[in-house]
Amino acid sequence: MRAPLFIFIPLILYSCTQPSPDYLSQAQRDISILASDSLEGREVGTKGETLAAAYISRRFGALGLSPAGTEGWYQPFFVKESQNPHEKAVFSAEDSLAGTSGKNVLALMDNPGEEVVVVGAHFDHLGYGGFSSLHRGDSAVHNGADDNASGITAMFLIAEMLQQKKLQRDVLFIAFSGEEKGLWGSNFFVKNPTVDLKKVDFMINMDMVGRLDSAKGMAIHGTGTAPEWSQVIDTTNTVNLKVIKKESGVGPSDHTSFYLQDIPVLHFFTGQHADYHKPTDDAELINYEGIVRIANHITNIITHLDTQPKLSFQKTKDESRQGPRFTVSLGVVPDYLYDGKGMRIDGISEDKPAQKAGLEKGDVVIQLGDSTVTDMMSYMRALSSFKAGDTTEVTVDRNGEKQVYDIQF
Repeated sequence: MRAPLFIFIPLILYSCTQPSPDYLSQAQRDISILASDSLEGREVGTKGETLAAAYISRRFGALGLSPAGTEGWYQPFFVKESQNPHEKAVFSAEDSLAGTSGKNVLALMDNPGEEVVVVGAHFDHLGYGGFSSLHRGDSAVHNGADDNASGITAMFLIAEMLQQKKLQRDVLFIAFSGEEKGLWGSNFFVKNPTVDLKKVDFMINMDMVGRLDSAKGMAIHGTGTAPEWSQVIDTTNTVNLKVIKKESGVGPSDHTSFYLQDIPVLHFFTGQHADYHKPTDDAELINYEGIVRIANHITNIITHLDTQPKLSFQKTKDESRQGPRFTVSLGVVPDYLYDGKGMRIDGISEDKPAQKAGLEKGDVVIQLGDSTVTDMMSYMRALSSFKAGDTTEVTVDRNGEKQVYDIQF
């Protein structure tokens, strides 16, 4: 049963004043609160977003950080959405009767140096579903434990770990809102920065870091945005994380807003899963030990670079726009962390071509029609050659054996 809001608010205040030295138990506490039904999915512009922002600001205060917004901890923003799909949303610092109000939460670790490191994660989610939910059925709270209570929790851990270091660079922690609507909070911040962006050395973003599978590993996007990144990631990986490096600085998360300002970025991501944008993305499915390991790695990166020269920004290919266009779907969730040959299936959608054909989670697609599938890009190219009503064969590797199935799109 969902707890009433008037009961939950005192619990938030109590939790924020009792920080635990045990990283694991604190991570469990943070996610259990941020992903509670009482926050009603933390959709931007709702009471749930306001409650989440209040919790985050109090946690920042308990960690010894200083308010760094335009209104205390907060940087309010207002977005007027156009009904014309060819027009962009209009951002403003002033309220608009026809717009949506949101707020970023900003905290500063003030150190002697003038350069700044930005550590960010978005805290909003989908509320009761709607605009980008993958849930089919009655309206339900989308708690977003992995997406992205996990990133906010990792940010708290990093702040606590960094307090034990003697850093020179300032560290600006930003909890963004409106990410799910189109990077609203980070877009507004870089256009209305509270620090000089020319002094920002790099930005680290954590979006969906709660489902670490040690065998599959973790993706780090943006490794091509500075020539130093690859070596730094390897040197600081003292927690034995399997890392899959992705060069592009552009992707569907808040690091993109900073990359477009010529700032080196990294985006940490533990992978897609069947609960993505569904009500089942809940706290009990989180790998808390994994979040702590990721926070340790990021803390190592920030500490290591604190005494190094400023990173050299470089542009990367926009991988999100390089792929072919296709009009049909196999009805699977790809394993974006798979680094073998082929496209590994991480989930099967109900009543879609893959399920009807008999494909299973864990199958690796190695042939689709006449096309050999060696990776995600070749899979998308193969898929783009089909249209609704077409039939073909798909060959998969299932536990070392080749299986061939008939597919109808």
